Amino acid sequence: MKIGIDAMGGDFAPLECIKGAIRTSSELGKEIRLFLFGDEPILRELILQEGGSPDSFTIVHTPEVIGMAESPTRALTQKPNSSIAVGFNYLKEGKIDAFASAGNTGAMLVGAMYSVKTIEGVIRPAISTLLPHSDERLGFLLDVGANADCKPEMLLQFGIMGALYARYLYKVEDPKVALLSIGEEAGKGNLLVQAAYPLFQECDKINFIGNVEGRDIFGDTADVIVTDGFTGNIVLKFGESIYDMIKKQGIRDAYWDRFNYENYGGSAILGANAPVVVAHGISNATAFHNMILLTKEMIESRIVEIFKAAFINHHAE
Repeated sequence: MKIGIDAMGGDFAPLECIKGAIRTSSELGKEIRLFLFGDEPILRELILQEGGSPDSFTIVHTPEVIGMAESPTRALTQKPNSSIAVGFNYLKEGKIDAFASAGNTGAMLVGAMYSVKTIEGVIRPAISTLLPHSDERLGFLLDVGANADCKPEMLLQFGIMGALYARYLYKVEDPKVALLSIGEEAGKGNLLVQAAYPLFQECDKINFIGNVEGRDIFGDTADVIVTDGFTGNIVLKFGESIYDMIKKQGIRDAYWDRFNYENYGGSAILGANAPVVVAHGISNATAFHNMILLTKEMIESRIVEIFKAAFINHHAE
């Protein structure tokens, strides 16, 4: 198994990335081979500094870095030797099985769409994130930022991918899928939600339970909550702000501790033709470690092949 890592992406890269990579490599050994994309002399020095062996990794020298604030499309075009651009080229050519980064999320999304492309039948990929439920389970919210504006058909596809992701990666049996709205009734919501509702009702690929409201997001009403990327990103950042506020006040609580991004490592870009994972820009070594583990689980679950089969059948219908 070959996993590509953007070693230069993130506020605390490459040091924290190297720490996480060394930990993962030592735990999994020959089970995986990590390809580190970045400035080779710097990466080698850091690996030695942290007590690792450069020979344990495949280091791909990339002299350019795409900054967090750069325009994704322009940066990928103007920086073909960046860690993200070269990483996606390796993924496209089959030299690695998956690619992950804590760098520019927009560049990761654009890179996925224009290198490995989206799965046939998928209109647009979506980013999924985990939601800690009050009953100790995990829920899923998508899209959380890939698509600020959506069509009703896109929301339905997000629901199908979210349900498959929950089932095959997290073993949620017959996941309950819901639309995020301002009321539980079928007629509630904006024009997008109102138009999507009957599509969800008619789809036999998901266990659609109707609309849920904002107060249900962290409850156990639904396993998969679907919304557009604009709304989803606001919900995601709101949850993060609550966790940060509680942490600053020194409050320790088992439930709120589950909001710590470090524990999950990253979010999957669902709908790409290969496993692609994006992580928080402020990822530390633990977050990088868990990002790599999530990427490994996506490869092992064959989730991309599962999506392909689902959308071939869905398109045929």
